[in-house]
Amino acid sequence: MNEAHILKIAGELKIQPRQVLSTAKLFAEGATVPFIARYRKEATGELDEVAITTIRERMIGLADLDSRRETILKSLTERNLLTDQLQADIAAADSVTRLEDIYLPFRPKRRTRAMIAKEQGLEPLADLLFQAQSTADPRAEAATFVSAEKGVADAAAALAGARDILAERVSDDAKARAKLRELYWNEGVVKSKVMSDKQEAGAKFKDYFDWSEPAGRIPSHRLLAIRRGETEGFLMMRISVEEMSALALLEPLFVTGQGPAAEQIRLAVQDSFKRLLGPAIEVELRMETKKRADTEAIRVFADNLRELLLASPLGSKNMLAIDPGFRTGCKIVCLDRQGKLLHNDVIYPTASSAGEIREAAAALLSMIKKYQIEAIAIGNGTAGRETEAFVKALKLTLPIVMVNESGASIYSASEVAREEFPTQDLTVRGAVSIGRRLMDPLAELVKLDPKSIGVGQYQHDVEQGALKRSLDDVVISCVNGVGVELNTASKQLMAYVSGLGPALAANLVSYRNENGPFKSRAELKKVPRLGEKAFEQAAGFLRIRDGGHPLDSSAVHPERYELVDRMAKDLNCSVSDLLRDAGLRQKIQLPKYVTEAVGLPTLTDILGELAKPGRDPRQKFEVFSFQSGVEKMEDLKPGMKLPGIVTNVTAFGAFVDIGVHQDGLVHVSQLSDRFIKDPSEVVKVSQKVTVTVTEVDLPRKRIALSMKAAPVIGASSTGPRTSPSAPRPAGGGFNRPAQPAKPAAVDWFTAAMSKNKK
Repeated sequence: MNEAHILKIAGELKIQPRQVLSTAKLFAEGATVPFIARYRKEATGELDEVAITTIRERMIGLADLDSRRETILKSLTERNLLTDQLQADIAAADSVTRLEDIYLPFRPKRRTRAMIAKEQGLEPLADLLFQAQSTADPRAEAATFVSAEKGVADAAAALAGARDILAERVSDDAKARAKLRELYWNEGVVKSKVMSDKQEAGAKFKDYFDWSEPAGRIPSHRLLAIRRGETEGFLMMRISVEEMSALALLEPLFVTGQGPAAEQIRLAVQDSFKRLLGPAIEVELRMETKKRADTEAIRVFADNLRELLLASPLGSKNMLAIDPGFRTGCKIVCLDRQGKLLHNDVIYPTASSAGEIREAAAALLSMIKKYQIEAIAIGNGTAGRETEAFVKALKLTLPIVMVNESGASIYSASEVAREEFPTQDLTVRGAVSIGRRLMDPLAELVKLDPKSIGVGQYQHDVEQGALKRSLDDVVISCVNGVGVELNTASKQLMAYVSGLGPALAANLVSYRNENGPFKSRAELKKVPRLGEKAFEQAAGFLRIRDGGHPLDSSAVHPERYELVDRMAKDLNCSVSDLLRDAGLRQKIQLPKYVTEAVGLPTLTDILGELAKPGRDPRQKFEVFSFQSGVEKMEDLKPGMKLPGIVTNVTAFGAFVDIGVHQDGLVHVSQLSDRFIKDPSEVVKVSQKVTVTVTEVDLPRKRIALSMKAAPVIGASSTGPRTSPSAPRPAGGGFNRPAQPAKPAAVDWFTAAMSKNKK
């Protein structure tokens, strides 16, 4: 372990070096973030997943910095350019930016104007002008360097070459770069202009046709929107500072005298800023502002994804799922409590014919009775609200839930879906996904690429490698935080379990298929290629209902079974008795079981698991319904108060599904009566909210909403309304125990027939 890295990270995170060292050692041994956070609390001093992940990322970053440092030292050594001072400066560099600034004067360059001037023998003239700024006569000195043979036609040409050399020195000066970089951050302005003759084609970027904003404060979503407009050829973006401010900063660093020679230095500084240093720092700032915008956008995406993955599950129910449609009808699937497909059919509840409507109702009621359906899931896409109205009119006594179908079509065409349902078409697979998503959102959503779920902010514009790492971390955290039922989980879900991965997950499923359900966690060791390390990392996160050991269904790690057995023995009872009897658990004296390896944090976790073995950390499922009679944008009127579900949270506000097939935007300024900067302070994805319609723009399909106590109706939200491209999620809820279906008399048919006759 690099001691300097350990100390640096400890200082940055304001924790003890031993915590960083222990965490780094666990990573070196192959431990995962969830395992370290859950089962090695004593070693890390109870660091959470965020801190542990930060340590991992900083260790990687510092290792990369050292690697670059070694590459630079090797290059300088090979070219005989390394001096003791230069080596010391390189060793002291604590960032990539500082390291590259030091190396810049020595980096091999393409042929530059300064190089040509040096080849013409003008470097002594540049040195003379710089050193004798108050005494040298530039023209007289330059005249001595005129040479037709070397291509220096006259004194003016000699002075121009000398200035080229000086301009490059200014550009390569580490102090000058640092000061100008700071100026750009403090006073730089991001400016965007529309490209000539692109106003009409680039209308979606019209907010940025003439835009300016401080570079150090521009929000992530605006910068990414401008950059997208630039990439698509509609906008031109610059980051600039006032030339006078820049020169006032740079000139004192190099202009140290007065007179004609000093004026030559001043001209060289001006040329350097315009031609070399200014553009270089602008490029650097473009990259750094993009990196910061990416970081913020990825954070928003990760937070939204976590909320979506941890949405409340309805649980194992016999499910009837509907993928709605008008012309092609509604695809129906019936699933058992494990999500297995039992039956599929097509009905036409939105047909114009009363006969077809009656047939659809009869078919639905028949399936509900035959498959003992306990809940109905309806996709929230096209014809979703109309289908919901049809089903609710049947007056059933079971929950009817609108389900976010975002990504279901992508799943239906995926290799995962084809492998699971090779003989079924896309619509059947999509309906199955809708039903399973209601049962357990996490188990179903892990089968999708997170980017297709639609809860990001400019996710296609950010650095894709960083985005994937962050989203993978979120999925892994959620899967392991909830735990996985070993005997029913898909291999896609188990692939995210600590210590497994796709190959071992596939082996687990193959072993389960060949040998039947796992009877104990100990049986995991019989799975091909699942060694001791993988068992250690994974076992605590895999649950076995009614397993060989009473704790197999809990989050207690098998390595602590012996400890719990000893607790039970000390109380003259069994482990099962401890799980059932709170009075017995209260008698456990935790300090008695503290050892060097097991401290109070782990013992407290164990006691919590004994009270609620394998508890699901997700919230209870709650009932939710959209406003009856409000099914399309034309039904909306300013001033309406409506229930909704937050589908996406961005830096500029929150998108809310109010059941009209188009999400409305609650701008950040309309989220609360108090001032807020971060929308996530107020709302989360999947949260149920009440909103007020403030504006409806039918031609542009925009809905402005407010969550303020007394919103201003008809007033547009402030700021550019840039919306990330995202499908419209929705959701629902139910917290009553499901009851057997009891089809009632369907008096709705009379109304349908009457409407049809009219």
